[in-house]
Amino acid sequence: MSNTGSLRRTDAAAQLSSAFTPAGVAMAIATVLLSVVIVSFRPFQPAGAENAAANGGDIVNQLGFGTLGGLSAFALLTLAEPAKIRALASPAWALLMGFFMLSVVTAADPAAAFRAASFTLIGVIAMASVLALPRDGESFSRVLAFAGLAVVGLSYAGVLLYPSVAIHDAGGFEPEHAGLWRGAFTHKNIAGPVMACFSFAGIYLFRRGWRRSGVILFFATMVFVAHTGSKTTAGLVPLSIVFVVLPGLIGMRLLTPLLFAIAIVGTGLATLGIVFIDPLKQLAAQLFPDLTYTGRTTIWAFAGEMIGGRPWLGYGYESFWGMPVVTNTDKAFDQDWDITGIVHGHNGYIDLAVTMGLPALVVALYVFLLAPMRDYMRIPLLKENVFLGDFFMMILFFTTLNAFLESFFFRRADPVWMFFVFGVLGLRLVSRVVIAKGHPLGKA
Repeated sequence: MSNTGSLRRTDAAAQLSSAFTPAGVAMAIATVLLSVVIVSFRPFQPAGAENAAANGGDIVNQLGFGTLGGLSAFALLTLAEPAKIRALASPAWALLMGFFMLSVVTAADPAAAFRAASFTLIGVIAMASVLALPRDGESFSRVLAFAGLAVVGLSYAGVLLYPSVAIHDAGGFEPEHAGLWRGAFTHKNIAGPVMACFSFAGIYLFRRGWRRSGVILFFATMVFVAHTGSKTTAGLVPLSIVFVVLPGLIGMRLLTPLLFAIAIVGTGLATLGIVFIDPLKQLAAQLFPDLTYTGRTTIWAFAGEMIGGRPWLGYGYESFWGMPVVTNTDKAFDQDWDITGIVHGHNGYIDLAVTMGLPALVVALYVFLLAPMRDYMRIPLLKENVFLGDFFMMILFFTTLNAFLESFFFRRADPVWMFFVFGVLGLRLVSRVVIAKGHPLGKA
């Protein structure tokens, strides 16, 4: 009995002392950064905390995200391993961010655009910090377990204790969403994808031996996804898991990039293709005459016409949807949507071209799709790298397909955009740095 008690005290002391080492502090900062970036400084705000901040000065978010950016930069410079920082650096990303800043300069209101863009810049730095700070696989597991359970737990707490905000009601512009869960987020279409990404974290934890945390996180997120009513998310989650995990289990790991490419091309043809490619448009009209993706095809057709007016530089960041160039457009009698009242194009790739121009879209397709596929194929066949790489690939698989129906690229500190950045940069990291296993103290 005495020996058992002594061992328990020793383990507790070891865990406590490890929390105050540089590695422990780095892991704690990464956990805080991931949690806060995903839920923002104003959770349970249906109107959108980031919109309020960008449009006139929510002081809580301005100070909060400013502090977050400072903490991220400080942690990268003082606690991150230089090899990981070098691995995350990318000339292609630098070129894409150059196009992004050019779209800010050419925006209708450059000052307002820069305030909004600052949230994206801070978010990207924060997610890079989350990747660079954990020293090993065990540290990554703790960060994902603590942050995931905290964010998911907060959303469940909102549903139980604050249902008037955490659950859509019949008021506002979307009464059809009444009763659907959004948790700590602004909309069910954000809550669903966030839960999906944390479900992938649950699979990663389970594969690494964190059985209890992995199972709890996975099933908690899947139940939440079911209550968001998001059919797209519910369909893409199992697809992403099977297409990433199964090939590795049967010894055909390199099949995953091929499946990813087929899924991207197929989804692109099935969505944008039936709008802009005449043979596909005619085929869809014959076989599926009512296929409009809830009226999205009308939006994409309109955006495509407008892109032709400014193909090289686009209309500037936050300078198209909701602006006079759109709001002064007459609504045709046969349009499914009122174009003048929407906030984005419900397609991330279309919105990239509208905002930043076609050359920027080409660069983005390389950075967002081709480079991550190459990185996945270059991941060393080491257990920690493979498990972490599969986690990031599931995020990428899900978010890139989701982007054909929703728009989140460069959208301030949108949680789905943050997870997308996490996945893309994460694949770059694990393809270039060997991830150590670490010490399994406090495994759950």
